[in-house]
Amino acid sequence: MGGERIALLFPGQGSQVVGMGKDLAERFPEARAIFQEADEALGFALSTLMWEGPADELTLTVNAQPALLTHSAAVWAVLRAADIDVVAAAGHSLGEFSAYHAAGSLSFADAVRTVRRRGELMLESGNARPGTMAAVLGLDDEVVEGVCHEASTEDSVVVPANFNTPGQVVVSGDAAAVERVGPMLVSAGAKKVQPLAVSGAFHSPLMRVAEAGLQAQLDAVAFADPAFAVVSNVSAQPVTDGAEARRLLVDQLTSTVRWTHSVRTMMQMGAERFLEVGAGKVLTGMLKRIDKAAEGRGVALGTAEQVEAFLNSSTK
Repeated sequence: MGGERIALLFPGQGSQVVGMGKDLAERFPEARAIFQEADEALGFALSTLMWEGPADELTLTVNAQPALLTHSAAVWAVLRAADIDVVAAAGHSLGEFSAYHAAGSLSFADAVRTVRRRGELMLESGNARPGTMAAVLGLDDEVVEGVCHEASTEDSVVVPANFNTPGQVVVSGDAAAVERVGPMLVSAGAKKVQPLAVSGAFHSPLMRVAEAGLQAQLDAVAFADPAFAVVSNVSAQPVTDGAEARRLLVDQLTSTVRWTHSVRTMMQMGAERFLEVGAGKVLTGMLKRIDKAAEGRGVALGTAEQVEAFLNSSTK
């Protein structure tokens, strides 16, 4: 890569699509092996669901999470052979598990079983205390935070779930509180408040009932110190200690995803190029909105064609 310092970005839920990764498995033996290992580790044909659908089943959180991690791991299995100077990695929500797998903290089999379990726990949490989420456009993070605090009551809460880019925040909480906060956010100057089709109030206190189960799952697998720093969703700071990583992955269930700050942290760490490893190009699209200096520095690597083009350019 001509000595460029690379940051790896790993996508989260919402980037899944029927057909994801099929061309990678057909083109690269390393990728094909990952899909086979996923099917074996989970005990069902995840790869068939990823490649053939149906879409509504793939979108279920218990399936989307392992599917996205598997796609990212398949791309990484191919990229790993390239001479890439990785300065840091980060993943959006579920993608943080993909980042730790890439950094060598978790074996692939343990990672895919862990995120499958995470999806089950999050779904159970959503059923136990139903909640929802909404995207808020055009307001500063601090304003959204303040309005959410104002709209929350003792038994009905809403909080910022994702600080995705300046002016794009997702809020999460009890359905009544999310409904209540919408007009308040518009009054505060929001351009739009868009309800999201989700199965629970992710990254909010409503996910607290999932913490013990995820902690038990993470305690049951080997978790090494990452080979390169992974910037935490919770703290937006680099993590190089496996024990701290494990704790923060549990905290992440109920904490805000500080994506804007995480990208800026990677830039401060010297990242010159951002590779989005896996499905879609959502995170690449966010870069220029986070920092003008990052515009044009992102490369989405999800298809065999994209990966091949990148590998060819990196060997020149």
